[in-house]
Amino acid sequence: MKKRDIYITESDMAKLRRLIEINYGPHGKNNAYLEKLEEELDGATVVSPRDIPDNVITMNSLAVIKDLDSDEEIRCWLVFPEKAGISKNMVSVLAPIGTAMLGYRIGDTFEWEVPTGKKRFLVVDIIYQPERVGNYEL
Repeated sequence: MKKRDIYITESDMAKLRRLIEINYGPHGKNNAYLEKLEEELDGATVVSPRDIPDNVITMNSLAVIKDLDSDEEIRCWLVFPEKAGISKNMVSVLAPIGTAMLGYRIGDTFEWEVPTGKKRFLVVDIIYQPERVGNYEL
């Protein structure tokens, strides 16, 4: 499976870089996940929030992704760590699936290493994307 280009808004990029900076280091949590997120950001195409395509998962988006191995559809919000866990649908960008879904488009498929092994996913839909409704600064 070919790795796709991912898209990140300038504002999400700045917040995510800051998150990595704050949490990284010998005593930081989830160093492996921070490294994976940093790798994703390093390869991302950065665009203005006003120019992000409306079919891309951005921070604070509500997306439907499908586990291609189990055929299970998951509906979840992609959020910053402090909001994760407020409900079972809020996934931190630092969680393996959160880092995996960031920046992908509807119809994209991707593989990601999760604690139980490698999983394959399909982005089925984006129910809500803040930039689509003019909410550029969350």
